[in-house]
Amino acid sequence: MVPLWADFRTALGQPEYLHVLLNPLPIYGLATAVVGFVAAWISGRRAAQMITLLLIAGTAAAVWPVAYFGHQGYDRVYSLSDDAAQKWLNWHEHLGDQVVWLYSVAAAAALLTAVILIRRPGRYRFLFSLTLAATLVALAGGALMGFVGGKIRHSEFRDHAPPAWANTSDNS
Repeated sequence: MVPLWADFRTALGQPEYLHVLLNPLPIYGLATAVVGFVAAWISGRRAAQMITLLLIAGTAAAVWPVAYFGHQGYDRVYSLSDDAAQKWLNWHEHLGDQVVWLYSVAAAAALLTAVILIRRPGRYRFLFSLTLAATLVALAGGALMGFVGGKIRHSEFRDHAPPAWANTSDNS
């Protein structure tokens, strides 16, 4: 039992492992929260609306540690990857730098809507729509990023080449 625990502790010290461990949370968490959000919106139940808005904000904000550990593990994954995987990794990181802001907008929209819902209960319909739109855009970006990320370590998913501009190892 001790070697397994030691392996687990070692893995938790590897940022690329933590990235892979955490990366489903913003995507699956946000997708689940948005389903609840739509149901709460239709039902008109204020408590359910508040809970789902906070779930949207929390799961969308979870993109930040995922991005952090992804950046920290980039060099190790790059060095262990073949040429094609390196190109997919570059594209994945580029998308990640963009998608993190989409998730941040979704989190901010959800928090703003929650505050307005508390302070001015009758003025939230537009913000509900804005939150839903921001969340769906973030989910689309996250799905694309996950699609590209899956191609890094799974050559069987590579049915075409990454974009030509992904040929650089510059990850700035």
